Amino acid sequence: MPAALHSTLLGQVAGVRHAFFTRRGGVSQGVYDSLNVGLGSGDDPSAVQVNRARAAAALGVGSDHLLTAYQIHSRLAVVADAPWATRPEADAVVTRRSGLACGALSADCAPILLVDGEARVVSAAHAGWKGALGGVVEAAVKAMVDQGARRERIVAAVGPCIAQASYEVGDDFRDRFIAEARGCDRFFIASRTGKFRFDLPGFVLNRLAEADVPRTEWIGHDTCAEESLFFSNRRGVLRGEADYGRLLSAIVLTE
Repeated sequence: MPAALHSTLLGQVAGVRHAFFTRRGGVSQGVYDSLNVGLGSGDDPSAVQVNRARAAAALGVGSDHLLTAYQIHSRLAVVADAPWATRPEADAVVTRRSGLACGALSADCAPILLVDGEARVVSAAHAGWKGALGGVVEAAVKAMVDQGARRERIVAAVGPCIAQASYEVGDDFRDRFIAEARGCDRFFIASRTGKFRFDLPGFVLNRLAEADVPRTEWIGHDTCAEESLFFSNRRGVLRGEADYGRLLSAIVLTE
């Protein structure tokens, strides 16, 4: 059975099931050990399909009802009304259909799960630094509102992602944020190397607040530092590994 973490806030909303899956409980081998759900990874496709089927079953849906987009670090949000024949390019998936699981893949980027329990609208968003800065959070919230949600009722949880202690960046990175996002210098602290460390989960939570989402949380966990639980792109790059697994975060309206 796939191992997963859960949000206290989302767990208080009736009629919804969610999970921030860890890397445990799958069949993949090597750097993909074991619950790699990345269709675009270099893993054995049959192993990925088994992993996705296991995650879907844990959510109470069939594999074809687990919807993850072809993520491109954009601000694009797509509304799903039925299972997809082809994955659309997007970084947020929204639905008001029971039994369709909205999913986001990550390996250091911040997954975000959102729900308006009264309007019965859910979303999963993928927010790396580029998407977070570019507006994927606002796009996901707006798409939910377009489907009948109200901002003041939305509850959102940010899942495991790279934490500030592991996220060292250079001057150019920080300068871009300061130029494009007012007041975001507070999400950077100086590192001992003369560079900076960026607080991605804090920045995403701030984006949610700016989108007028009142109840939010980061459930914690540093994907880069906690190797036994999570895949990490940065950790793989630092080690010179050719690829890395992808984690799944997903949310579904129950019947």
